[in-house]
Amino acid sequence: MGFIKEMKELAKSDIKRIVLPEGSEKRTLEASSIIKKENFAEVVLLGDKDEIEKNAKEIGADISGIEIIDPKTSDKRDDYAEKLYELRKHKGVTLASAKEIVLDPMYYGTMMVKEGDGDGMVSGAIHTTGDLLRPGLQIIKTAPGVNLVSSFFVMLFDNNDIAKDGKMLFADCAVNINPGANELAEIATTTADSAREILNLDPKVALLSFSSKGSAKHELVDKVQKATALAVERRKDLDIDGELQLDAAMIPSVAEGKAKGSKVAGKANVLIFPDLQSGNIGYKLVQRFANAKAIGPITQGFARPINDLSRGCSVEDIVNVVSITAVQAQE
Repeated sequence: MGFIKEMKELAKSDIKRIVLPEGSEKRTLEASSIIKKENFAEVVLLGDKDEIEKNAKEIGADISGIEIIDPKTSDKRDDYAEKLYELRKHKGVTLASAKEIVLDPMYYGTMMVKEGDGDGMVSGAIHTTGDLLRPGLQIIKTAPGVNLVSSFFVMLFDNNDIAKDGKMLFADCAVNINPGANELAEIATTTADSAREILNLDPKVALLSFSSKGSAKHELVDKVQKATALAVERRKDLDIDGELQLDAAMIPSVAEGKAKGSKVAGKANVLIFPDLQSGNIGYKLVQRFANAKAIGPITQGFARPINDLSRGCSVEDIVNVVSITAVQAQE
């Protein structure tokens, strides 16, 4: 069974309510029709009901029976505004401004998840990552014991010679531009937990660099070395190693020469990139040249699951991310 099929079957075991704030967007409507048909999640569309139904009709998307909520006319608008005011008044938000803010579907949807009226949220087809993270950090906040929100891509390979079981996690490829050592350590441990919980992997976590085990001297190498030491100290239950060059992390014969005795080198299935530039370039190189399927970015660290999409996403991408979000909501 493929990874996405596994996610959908898991999602069906405990149906969750996933909020889609870009309710009138046509890819979102087509994806909603598919999700309804496959019945692995209950979706809620936010936006103007007439516009949503008009757009769905234009593309032949069956959204009958799917709940549509217009934040402007919702009977929960004032309640959400009062809750938002209480959460944000220390930052200067007034009750009047909160009433305006919750009219934005991104904020209304985040309040739904915060208040338990939705189990998770997915957006990004027409909004930026910042549009998702801003209300998420203000309202949902981070999970207990977590200080940083980050992201990962699930990378799926047809060729199991590249990755055992044909799947890996790459992080952080979408959120943190230039994490310090402490942040990089947290990305490593959080992603390892995601690998266990979502992919059912025994995580072998490699913190990547252009150096392996001190083969080069530079402040960028120092950062990865420090991050590795912090991650290992915090989570002795995990197999984490660094700094490692990509070939040392992935190829057993190279690992033998560059990182002999490592529990991770040569068999890594979780790759932690030192910054967003390398992470974003890295996953796209693998996606394009190794014909890997990249699913995500999936955010991690929030108290409740809210996930982003690329604005170039396909209908299939939306369906896939909703399935993962539904499984995250079960945890």
